[in-house]
Amino acid sequence: MGHEAQAPYQVVAADLRRRLEAGEWPAGTKLPSRAQLAREYAVGANVLQKAQERLIAEGLLEGRAGSGTYVAQPRERRRMIRSRHRERRGTSPFRADMSDLGRAATWEANSQARTPAPDAIAHRLGINPGDDCVRTDYEFLADGHPTQLSTSWEPMTITADTPILLPEMGPLAGQGVVERMHSIGIHITRALEIPRPGRATQEQANLLGVNTGDQVLLIERTYYDDTGRPVETADIVIPADRWEIAYEFSVERD
Repeated sequence: MGHEAQAPYQVVAADLRRRLEAGEWPAGTKLPSRAQLAREYAVGANVLQKAQERLIAEGLLEGRAGSGTYVAQPRERRRMIRSRHRERRGTSPFRADMSDLGRAATWEANSQARTPAPDAIAHRLGINPGDDCVRTDYEFLADGHPTQLSTSWEPMTITADTPILLPEMGPLAGQGVVERMHSIGIHITRALEIPRPGRATQEQANLLGVNTGDQVLLIERTYYDDTGRPVETADIVIPADRWEIAYEFSVERD
C-alpha cells in the first residue's frame, strides 16, 4: 500500500520549509505577499495561508498584524535550573525561576475538589484508588508565552477544612506547595523528580504552541513531609526545543 498523498498545504509548507532552511530568506526578512506566493505555487490563497500557519506554529515564521509574514528569529533554548534552593524563596518556584531569567511569570489554574485519584496517582500518594483529591491543572507563562504545563494532585485527607484546600485561592494563593503546607503545620523536607522524554499530545501541543508529537520533557514530581508521607504529586510538561533542565545540588562532606 502506497503512502497517502499529502494535502496541498502540506506540500507548500514543505517547500517553504526547504527554502527557509536553505537560507533563501534570512531571519527577520519579510516574505513575499501571500498573493505572490500563491501565484508562484499555483494554489489558492487559503492553501498558502494554511501552509504559512503551519510554519508559524513550528516557530519558523511569525505573522505581524498589518505588516505581513516574517522569518522568525531562531528560538533561544534557555536553561531552567531545578535545585533545593528554589523552594526556599518564600514564593512560587516557577516565579523564582523566571525571575532569575529576567522574565515575568504568570499562570492560569483550574482546580477541582473531590476528584477520585486514578490508580497511578494513588500509588504515588500512598492512598487508595478513588480517594478524594484536589486536582489542579496549570498553564505557566513567561512574558505571556506558554512555558510549561502541570497537573497537581493533593489528597483531601490533608487539606480538607483548611484555608489552603484550593491552591490558587485563600491567603496563600500562588505561594507554592511548600509554603502552603507549612501554613497548616506540614513541613515538606524532600522532593523526588523523575524526568522522562516524551511527545506532545494534541492537547499539550495546543496549550504550549508546539506541534503534536514534538519532543517534551515529562517530570513526575512528588513532595514528601518530614515523616516521609507524600503530600502532593504533579506531572509537569516542558517543551524540549525551548528549555533544557539542569539539576543543581549541594555537595556535603562528612
